[in-house]
Amino acid sequence: MKSNKAGVCHGILFMALFACAAFYIGRWQVLVNLSISPMIIGIILGMCYANSLRAHLPETWAPGIQYCSKRILRLGIILYGFRLTFQDVAAVGTAGIVVDLIIVTVTILGGVGIGRLLKMDRDLALLTSIGSGICGAAAVLGAEATLRTKPYKTAVAVATVVIFGTIAMFLYPMAYRSGLLGLNNTQMGIFAGSTLHEVAHAVGAGNAMGEDVANTAIIVKMIRVMLLVPVLMVLGWWLATKAVRKSASEVDDEAGNKKGKVSIPWFAFGFLAIIGFNSLQLLPAEVVNFINQFDTFLLTMAMAALGAETSIDKFKKAGAKPFILALCLFVWLMAGGYVMARWLVPVL
Repeated sequence: MKSNKAGVCHGILFMALFACAAFYIGRWQVLVNLSISPMIIGIILGMCYANSLRAHLPETWAPGIQYCSKRILRLGIILYGFRLTFQDVAAVGTAGIVVDLIIVTVTILGGVGIGRLLKMDRDLALLTSIGSGICGAAAVLGAEATLRTKPYKTAVAVATVVIFGTIAMFLYPMAYRSGLLGLNNTQMGIFAGSTLHEVAHAVGAGNAMGEDVANTAIIVKMIRVMLLVPVLMVLGWWLATKAVRKSASEVDDEAGNKKGKVSIPWFAFGFLAIIGFNSLQLLPAEVVNFINQFDTFLLTMAMAALGAETSIDKFKKAGAKPFILALCLFVWLMAGGYVMARWLVPVL
């Protein structure tokens, strides 16, 4: 028993070292300019390890790595709520909320539909669609914690978010400053916040377009992050309903225990509760900033753990379809988001 506990601790500490390395590398100026977060660096480091030295890892450490990819992941999602307040929702007004709702709904449902047309793995299509529609890697992690899918699928979904989100982060400021879009500061902020993949992408692109655009873009983006809660609840309900139907005709042992039980994603309630607590502004800004840094560290550990279970062979197994899906969603986000920012926002 002591040996097992020691192995778990070793695995957790090992992922903590990866997170420390990710934070250090994340300070390189070129990565700061690209708004590449430590979480993304963490999963890349984990994947590099998985495809090089993974075979030399003591087997007793594996449970610790799995603990990071599950338990610590859920804690990180809950603490992510300290980045948000309900006051942010009130500040952006009806226009930003309506556009976010349309973007998230159409992106997820459309992505699932396109995934079926491409005959993609269901979980992979869902992860890619939720990551594109809500808040990038953090949304993929939240969905992964609900779906409990294989780590390599999470890594593939995160890769699509990073690639297309980074492209958009450079395209938006160029198009805005050239005058091609014909959007004012508010419209551009809503357009950027409602369609850019990662929070870091919204921050990076927004700052490149000016303070007014950045403020609106970040708030609209944060509202999209809040929508992670209802999306996870609907996802959990859908999985549970499907499992009940399946278990009606399947028994997994002689005692008659039903198969396919799916737990409700209670961490989503924790995420929402933290948002409510943070909205009261009871903690000093310094404390909240520390919690956010600690939370990023936890999520980076989780990303590194997921990467450590992802080999190149698994990427090959996924094929080109996830990237085709992500490309379709990328085009929709730009075109659909622009149409709403240009003609719907002024009406609202």
